[in-house]
Amino acid sequence: MEDWAEIRRLHRAEKLPIKEIVRRLGVARNTVRAALAADRPPRYSRPDRGSLVDGVELEIRKLLKEYPRMPATVIAERIGWEHSITILKDRVRVLRPEYAGIDPADRLVHDPGAATQCDLWFPETRIPVGHRQVAMLPVLAMTLTYSRFISAVMLPSRQAGDLLSGMWQLIAALGVVSRTLVWDLESAIGKGGRVSAPAAMFAGTLGTRIRLLAARDPESKGVIERNNGFFETSFLPGRTFTGPEDFNAQMAGWLPRANTRLVRATGARPVDALGVDLAAMTALPPVAPVVGLANRVRLARDYYVRVDTNDYSVDPRVIGRLVDVTATPTRVSVTCDGVVVAAHERCWAHRVVVTDPAHVATAKGLRAAFGADRAARERAARQGGRHHDDGTTVMLRALPDYDALFGVDFTPPTPATPPAPVTTPALVALPANVTLPAPVGVALDGASRAEAEPAAARIVLPTPRVTR
Repeated sequence: MEDWAEIRRLHRAEKLPIKEIVRRLGVARNTVRAALAADRPPRYSRPDRGSLVDGVELEIRKLLKEYPRMPATVIAERIGWEHSITILKDRVRVLRPEYAGIDPADRLVHDPGAATQCDLWFPETRIPVGHRQVAMLPVLAMTLTYSRFISAVMLPSRQAGDLLSGMWQLIAALGVVSRTLVWDLESAIGKGGRVSAPAAMFAGTLGTRIRLLAARDPESKGVIERNNGFFETSFLPGRTFTGPEDFNAQMAGWLPRANTRLVRATGARPVDALGVDLAAMTALPPVAPVVGLANRVRLARDYYVRVDTNDYSVDPRVIGRLVDVTATPTRVSVTCDGVVVAAHERCWAHRVVVTDPAHVATAKGLRAAFGADRAARERAARQGGRHHDDGTTVMLRALPDYDALFGVDFTPPTPATPPAPVTTPALVALPANVTLPAPVGVALDGASRAEAEPAAARIVLPTPRVTR
């Protein structure tokens, strides 16, 4: 490369002839002539000698035509490839777009206050949730697309009530809401292109909308996807947690530092661009949206209600009445006609019975009162009938007394003796070669038969005669 540049300089600038250039540089004349004739620097190249993949390219094309997304490793197995997998992958990478098509992703431009991307992150670290249980719990992460400001909180489940509670907690901390909340296919938020009823009520109360992304479209929410990876590499390593509260506390302490990092895509820090983002958002309504788990049940005799596989005790004095059960990520509350009849801390473990000792004591007193009342009623019945609440004896009379008073008689009459049944003569089938000498006569039996069956009759058949 240096000789090529020097040759052209000596010949064009110094006006030296080829012979003098050959003498000064010690190169061949043909080299000088080639350098002066070329309009660009020399480049080493060699002719293509072909590849081992050329012999199997037709088989590769047949497989890709039928299965455009077949992996290169499976193609190698199908065609019996025994050479380097690298050159086969390179050829498949070139041929695949001809059959699978090209799906380009546009570069998105994010305006201030336009959108917030939401997603669930599942850290691999198992979190202790009490009762000798550990669980992999979801973390709701939300990122403002313009400023790249991150907020996150761990939740007990992926149910709609818990997701909306987490969203409201993070949105309320900002004091404003973006015009669009972007979600992928999370069943509690919506599926089939339709937003679920709880999520639609939540968005309508806040004056925003929820946008559901199509399947296999991670580029549309790449901002939050990269932040999930950021959590894995920058927040999680080297940390241990004693429970969900400890996880949220450590996350809340780490996020301010994470939001001061310099974002390469925007060239700014999230905290510096947050003011512009918040100014373009929508103010929150005066009424908070309905969030959390909610249910109405009739309290059974065992005075427990179920929330997310766990049973919580309720004041047994409202047994048999309808109660309203509401649950946030931290509290479980039960009301009856507006009166709180149970309040517990929410348990994040599974299949646990949470009992208030006051409810047990109340149930014990009710059982004792019920037993005493039943014993008193049984004792009063044994001593002479029933009594009113003031102690007056309840008068009881026999039913025949009322019959005599009204002059009625409901005694059923004695049934008459039914007549003796008459036996119907039976028909006897005789063989074809048997004839009767005289007509069949019917006679009544004698006195001995009449005593047992006085009205019965029988058929007397003469001795048959067989004709040969």
